[in-house]
Amino acid sequence: MNLNLSGTVNVFKLLTKPSLCLPHATASTFNDIPTPLSRAFESGDKKIDIRAIVLDKDDCFAYPNSNEIYPAYMDRFRRLQEEYPGQRLLIVSNTAGATTYDRDGRLAKELEKATGVSVLAHKVKKPGCGDEIMAHFRAHPETGVTHPSQIAIVGDRLMTDMMLANKMGSWGLWIKAGVQPFEKKSVFSKFEQRLGPFLIARGYHAPNPQSPFE
Repeated sequence: MNLNLSGTVNVFKLLTKPSLCLPHATASTFNDIPTPLSRAFESGDKKIDIRAIVLDKDDCFAYPNSNEIYPAYMDRFRRLQEEYPGQRLLIVSNTAGATTYDRDGRLAKELEKATGVSVLAHKVKKPGCGDEIMAHFRAHPETGVTHPSQIAIVGDRLMTDMMLANKMGSWGLWIKAGVQPFEKKSVFSKFEQRLGPFLIARGYHAPNPQSPFE
């Protein structure tokens, strides 16, 4: 059994601050991500400066346990690569690239080959790998990323992907439906699809990231 110690520890924080697992925006599927992606977070005249995207893999743009882009999402995936070229697009998965799961890095290499996108090798699983993500972007100054508020996290899980975004001070875009049909999703995913609307109905909202200029 491969436990997510980071997830287990951080879930207790939700007891005192449930808003940590909420997204700043929601898209039904990967294909519904707006172009440009920053539009998902903008309201009124306020512009959001998104310089890099962190993508989840499993049930976001690929079936769990698969490294192939879901065929119906291929066009949107390639457009996202054009919008955020090079190291501005990064895959962070709790399977491929997570050194406690993908010990020899084989899955990460296969995923990079299949997608053409860098996969972060990280010791701490989501939602606890924010420091490792920022270290990646600092190592690639050409991305222009100098602050977590310039990053958007895209994923299907509230307690890993969206909590990662909020802990980092980044923007979170929740892919609600994902690739798998609802009846095939894990117990945790089914629970989260009910949890999000429940918390929002009770007045909870994700904390807005503060830009370095605020």
